[in-house]
Amino acid sequence: MLRCKTGASFEVFEYELEGASATPPRNSDVGGHHLAFYVEDVNAAVAYLKARGITVLGEPTTMQSGPSKGLAWVYFLSPWGMQLELVSYPAGMDVLHANPGALWSPKD
Repeated sequence: MLRCKTGASFEVFEYELEGASATPPRNSDVGGHHLAFYVEDVNAAVAYLKARGITVLGEPTTMQSGPSKGLAWVYFLSPWGMQLELVSYPAGMDVLHANPGALWSPKD
């Protein structure tokens, strides 16, 4: 169990089942999932993870158009192989510039 300063708790566990697939589902598959963390500086966060031997899956991608223009993201792997994501939009996203409060934000 992990407890966050905000009072939220996360339970992390691993199943060991004979015959279970060793390949987790993709995020877009039925049953696929991941957890995302908001960071102010995605490049600094990637450097931090890499310096500690964490596998980062590619380089940060910054959305160049559409409602999420301004959002940067990159996936990385937990030590047990779960996909996690870093998300950043320190200058906001187009959807928030057009309609402040349209989306929940970890920055609020």
